[in-house]
Amino acid sequence: MKDVSQRPLAFLYNGGPGSSSIWLHMGSFGPKRVVTTDAEATPPPPYRLVDNSNSLLDKADLIFIDPVGTGFSRALGKAKNQDFWGVDEDVKSLAQFIGSFVSRNNRWNSPKFLIGESYGTFRSVALVNYLQEHDHMDFNGVVLISSVLDLGTISFHPGQDLPYILYVPSYAATAWYHKVLQSQPADLNTFLADARKFAATEYADALMKGAKLSAREKAAVVKKLAQFTGLSEDYISKANLRVNLPQFREELQRSRGRTTGRLDARFSGPSYDPLAEYAGYDPQSTAVSGAFTAAFNTYIREELKFGQNLRYNVSAEGAGRNWDWKHSAGRGFGFPGAPNVE
Repeated sequence: MKDVSQRPLAFLYNGGPGSSSIWLHMGSFGPKRVVTTDAEATPPPPYRLVDNSNSLLDKADLIFIDPVGTGFSRALGKAKNQDFWGVDEDVKSLAQFIGSFVSRNNRWNSPKFLIGESYGTFRSVALVNYLQEHDHMDFNGVVLISSVLDLGTISFHPGQDLPYILYVPSYAATAWYHKVLQSQPADLNTFLADARKFAATEYADALMKGAKLSAREKAAVVKKLAQFTGLSEDYISKANLRVNLPQFREELQRSRGRTTGRLDARFSGPSYDPLAEYAGYDPQSTAVSGAFTAAFNTYIREELKFGQNLRYNVSAEGAGRNWDWKHSAGRGFGFPGAPNVE
């Protein structure tokens, strides 16, 4: 294409933190995708690669970014991969790559987009701000997939009741799918609408009352929460109305000896410990990771002829546990406030 200003650039990355971009590449927007079994474990190899009818390649040039320590990305010189494992360190390294790519390929005048998933949405917010402020690089759009911009909405900490409220509709949908409800509703949409209403009103009110909640009020909420989540009233009562995600995943199908998936709750797998409080693994991940890894390595080495002597790290081991979550405050100009002229 002679006029590259008419060809958009899309920079894509997954989350973690500590994940490579293999999932968006082979499962969403890349030119090829791996065929997996829907909601069940994919059998061992050989795996099939097919053309991806949902690829964005006909609309834009796709740059899948593997943060340092993932994919083929490695720290050079005296630096270590761990030096890049932090909110600000991660943003700066990706910004440096994007800036270099745009300059080396003369794409400053091309429409540009950021496409992030999960922690990648969190990253995108800081990244687009950094690139605009430090490189004066404007973007035409930011796409947020499985968005999490406020980590408080998914972090189950003592005194933080918001996640319990927000997760109720997802618990309800999962219980409906696995047919563990006391009475299976015929219409899922109506059932979920009722679950959202209950979570935002009666359930939220009960949690906010805390120790002031009467025994009668608690019993009423326990009963309804059991109807929406498929969990027993006894379990919910002992949990003081608060069941976090790892507990829910392990408890939902305990009587069947099954653990429920995290990233895709349609999946389930054998529970390793019948007495466990928390899910010990994610059945969805174990069901498809082998297929994605084998298919991607085959595709990039045989078809693209790249990385023959290199290991592709699907994830950076230890990145999540050792991530530096501190974020430096933005620069302020220190203008004084307007004087009180009254």
